[in-house]
Amino acid sequence: MKKLFFITLAAFAFTACEKDDPIIPNEEELITTLIYTLTPDGGGNPVELKFQDLDGDGGNVPVISGGTLTSNTTYSGSLKLLNEIESEDITLEVEEEGDEHQFFFSVSGLNANVDYADTDANGKPVGINTTLTTGATSNGQLTITLRHEPAKDASGVANGDITNAGGETDIEVTFDVAIQ
Repeated sequence: MKKLFFITLAAFAFTACEKDDPIIPNEEELITTLIYTLTPDGGGNPVELKFQDLDGDGGNVPVISGGTLTSNTTYSGSLKLLNEIESEDITLEVEEEGDEHQFFFSVSGLNANVDYADTDANGKPVGINTTLTTGATSNGQLTITLRHEPAKDASGVANGDITNAGGETDIEVTFDVAIQ
């Protein structure tokens, strides 16, 4: 009986001491700056929409600057994400992990439309590069949202509809924009 007890105890001790692979959570990067640069097709001065919160969440109020676009114009858009506290370009990570990220663009009160100009390895949109087309004069807002691990196959998501995207929001910024 003693021998069976020690065998059982030894088996339990070896099993209890086994280490599982460590679970390392996907740490979210701190995004202190989002810059959406819109360059008019055919030339002209680029328009820069910028969000900057150099101390991260909390503390100082972020600085958000909108812009003025020209009516009936097509713009090539490019997004840049930075962590200026660590001097990191987060855009590169989002691009490398494109299958795990997607930007969404929502307009309110603006005669404008944003289309994706880039895709991930699976042919699904990412949104670092876009085409923004303006219509008639208007004033409103453009909201840019970056989702981590969205359901890219869900209804409407590939067309930029955030409704069924799920995932977690890494950053969401609303810019005041005028079209003249």
